[in-house]
Amino acid sequence: MPGDGIVANPNFVATRGVTVNSPPSGIWPWLLQIGATRAGFYGYDWLDNAGVPSADRIIPDLQRIGVGDFIPMTPDQKNGMWVKSFETNRHILWWDKKSKATWLWLLTPLDANRTRLITRLRTQYDWSLPWVIYYLLYDFGDIVMMRKCLLGIKRRAEAGTPPG
Repeated sequence: MPGDGIVANPNFVATRGVTVNSPPSGIWPWLLQIGATRAGFYGYDWLDNAGVPSADRIIPDLQRIGVGDFIPMTPDQKNGMWVKSFETNRHILWWDKKSKATWLWLLTPLDANRTRLITRLRTQYDWSLPWVIYYLLYDFGDIVMMRKCLLGIKRRAEAGTPPG
């Protein structure tokens, strides 16, 4: 998958997917605006977006993407990832600029009206304290958080919410 060669010997690889009853073009706008202090993560807003509800509409100001763009992961915008590559209606790859972590969003059409939305996290851990504690929570949290995020994107894309 795009970006798989960036993180050498990852300690954590999580590939998750959901089938969405929408073409890639109906999912793409939701991916473009994802992030803390942006449209949210479409999941547990009290945990990953400081209690601010995730957007239920397409936000025109967040519909541009460029290599090097910062995607905040925390509400204080101190932690995040950068756009490494993208192909419109196909994939977005984020990375940490250190080759220790990547996060891929991949859209694979199944037919004219259905798409497989796949996300893949690849992380090489820092085994020092306090990071080892963080990564243990990260592994467990990913199971719950990513499921909710994917289902949140699916619900929004299938609703066919018009832009703006």
